[in-house]
Amino acid sequence: MRYDLVIFDNDGVLVDSEPLSNRHLAAYLTELGHPTTYEDSVRDYMGSAMHRVHDLIEERTGQRLPADFDDVFHARVFAAFERELKPVPGVAEVLEKLTADGVPYCVASSGSHERIRVGHRAVMLDRFFDDSRIFSSQDVGRGKPAPDLFLHAAERMGTAPDRCVVVEDSPLGVQAAVAAGMDVYGFTAMTPAEKLTGVTRLFGDMRELLPLLTGGDRAEN
Repeated sequence: MRYDLVIFDNDGVLVDSEPLSNRHLAAYLTELGHPTTYEDSVRDYMGSAMHRVHDLIEERTGQRLPADFDDVFHARVFAAFERELKPVPGVAEVLEKLTADGVPYCVASSGSHERIRVGHRAVMLDRFFDDSRIFSSQDVGRGKPAPDLFLHAAERMGTAPDRCVVVEDSPLGVQAAVAAGMDVYGFTAMTPAEKLTGVTRLFGDMRELLPLLTGGDRAEN
């Protein structure tokens, strides 16, 4: 293993939640009078904490979202998770192998602790992540693209940043990992490779991840 710690993003990397989440976010913003397409939501908000939604809407329109916006949005998304959420294909096998080999790993997500846990329970990934392996933007002052969350996760896991690799699928997450001084493997199942600039490696199928973690040349970017 080339690294002492593997840090996974959650949405789009462990659970296939980005299509569900962005569909509901676009619909809710449009319902509130801020016309937003699914593509707009993916472009502007994928990989970010909820405060970015509030900040961009206020910046663009001068209007604030309702005080209960986060609660209503999360209620809709969590209900969709229970009905429709799936794990990213191949990720359970990756986690099983890391566990069997004793390789430290954790999740560091822009989503809330509740969102992470609801999603993991829905797809039965909760068996891989106890509280000591879960880190959220709620734990730090600034979410992605700031490096704070990844640095916090590394510190709590007792690993130097340059011995960590981050598995990410969003441009904001890649920026955060690079700023943290960590290698980052860009997952292109949903995000075009050209948008994940600065990554160490690119891969499009989760089943490709384990071979990459054990060797191979760096990708050119």
